[in-house]
Amino acid sequence: MVTAPPPVPESTTFDCQSCGATLTLREHERTAVCPFCASPAVVEKPSSENPDPTFVVGFVLDQPRASQRVRQWIKRRGWFAHGGLASAVVQETRGVYLPAYLYGAVADSDYEAEIGENYTTTETYTTTDSKGNTVVRTRVVVKTEWRHLAGRHSCYLVDVVVTASRGLSNAELEAVEPFDLGAIRRYDPALFSGWIAEEPSIVFEKCRELAHSEGTESVGRKLARFMPGDSHRGLRFETRVHDEILHLVSLPIWIFALRYDPNKPPIRVTVNGQTGKVGGAIPLSPIKITIAVILGLLLVLAIVLIVRGGI
Repeated sequence: MVTAPPPVPESTTFDCQSCGATLTLREHERTAVCPFCASPAVVEKPSSENPDPTFVVGFVLDQPRASQRVRQWIKRRGWFAHGGLASAVVQETRGVYLPAYLYGAVADSDYEAEIGENYTTTETYTTTDSKGNTVVRTRVVVKTEWRHLAGRHSCYLVDVVVTASRGLSNAELEAVEPFDLGAIRRYDPALFSGWIAEEPSIVFEKCRELAHSEGTESVGRKLARFMPGDSHRGLRFETRVHDEILHLVSLPIWIFALRYDPNKPPIRVTVNGQTGKVGGAIPLSPIKITIAVILGLLLVLAIVLIVRGGI
């Protein structure tokens, strides 16, 4: 006998006073710690008219496994990292379904570039051997012949993902990409049960412009790989995008606040709730950087003195 899932609680929309992220919480949750800035203050506002997401990428990592990924990330910090990071207190927040747009389109580009074809030639040169005698020798030299190339290139832009949240920047989202979009699911309200789900807080047109920009940037990389020959230079292109498609999608993100210094605000660390990839800006130690600069200057000074002493 199949048991029907429990009813989904009514939701209420909140707007964080600190970072502006719009959060959709279950009705009985009137206050919460903002998962984007760790602010304990939220303000209720009337529910918006934002549409439901079309797709959802579900959580795979639970909270303990996400915390373990953060601890491993801390251990891999560089020498210049702030010393307090090693003993940082992990102030974890709940998992968040982040609103984003999944973008696709067709891109047609007119391009031109100079294509380099390598060839070898043998040249003769005069030198002095170990006995001081003048000798004539030959060597093989690699040279490049350049020719102009122009044409048209067409490709699909697929799986371009951009944030729709003011609470989490696109750079922070990119830091934990990619997501396995092969595991994407059609939206079902039951998927959000027990989770914080943020509604879009960036207008659709802004997201479209950002996705369009990312997509056209990727065209340049595709064209660079497409160029024939041994090398190329002066690649120029104009791209026209058409048949654009944007779908609102909810992505699983774990967000942590690391308190590494009692006198400084915590840093934010994000974890891809599907793949476990960690992203975050590591705080640097001014003292360590100063020591490294001083040691570098002393090394340069020592080299100069040695060279002068040998002259």
